[in-house]
Amino acid sequence: MRFHFQYFLRAVILAAFAIFFIKLHYTGEITKYINPKYELMSQIAAGVFIFFFFIQLFRAWEHDSDKHAHCPPGCSHDHGYSDSLSKKLISYSIIIFPLITGYALSLSVLDSSIAAKKGTLLPEGSNETLPDTENNDDIPISNNNYLSKKEYDEKMKKLDELDVIQMKEDIFASYYQSISSGPKAFSRKRIKLSGFVYKEEGFSSNQLVISRFIITHCIADAGIIGFLTEFEHASEYEQDTWVEIEGTLDVTTYNGVEIPIIKAENVEVIDEPADPYIYPVLTKVTE
Repeated sequence: MRFHFQYFLRAVILAAFAIFFIKLHYTGEITKYINPKYELMSQIAAGVFIFFFFIQLFRAWEHDSDKHAHCPPGCSHDHGYSDSLSKKLISYSIIIFPLITGYALSLSVLDSSIAAKKGTLLPEGSNETLPDTENNDDIPISNNNYLSKKEYDEKMKKLDELDVIQMKEDIFASYYQSISSGPKAFSRKRIKLSGFVYKEEGFSSNQLVISRFIITHCIADAGIIGFLTEFEHASEYEQDTWVEIEGTLDVTTYNGVEIPIIKAENVEVIDEPADPYIYPVLTKVTE
């Protein structure tokens, strides 16, 4: 029996990936990387890593005769040992790099600095496009934005009837899209929501945006949405401060586009929520 270091190294790498995935699921931090609808797929991936870990571990201590059992004397087949050292180093470096960053770097939440790099939040002209806030998918997810088509339609119908629009996480994206698409229909309605403070160049001292990041698939495709908000002491609130506000919706013009604006009356600083992101509503047509 011979010890094969290369197989053992592969086993260690696979174990490290599996442990990293398991840790993210155990702590709940997986939703800071991906939309919760992909949690099951992520768990399956962890299981696959564990499966291949055991395969590589057993191969690390296999008999020398095992690897040539299928090969006759004088066999010239490549058994995976002929790669140059430089090729192996490059291959393993590419694989190990995400592990190093995943374990070594602390997980941070997307903030206004990322929002600024993604470009202006408010519309730049008449060709404004809103993010897709409805996703037809059959995978139920844990953040409660999985609704049947009937439930979704009922919630959207109630939007016009609500005395106070509560922008809860499970329906935030869809309500945002409806209000932004037809701001005049919601003018003078009361609204309550929470988000982080974001400011752009050109804002007045009494203006800021109450923002949220929306994740469709994973953190790489995260987009920022939010409402322009006005109140007297807006300049006193720093970027990325989490606040809960209540106020009245109105309509204003920004870069030639009509958009909703909130005239805030109550503003309260809050802690950053455990899950700061929002996700498109998933709907399923039921019989």
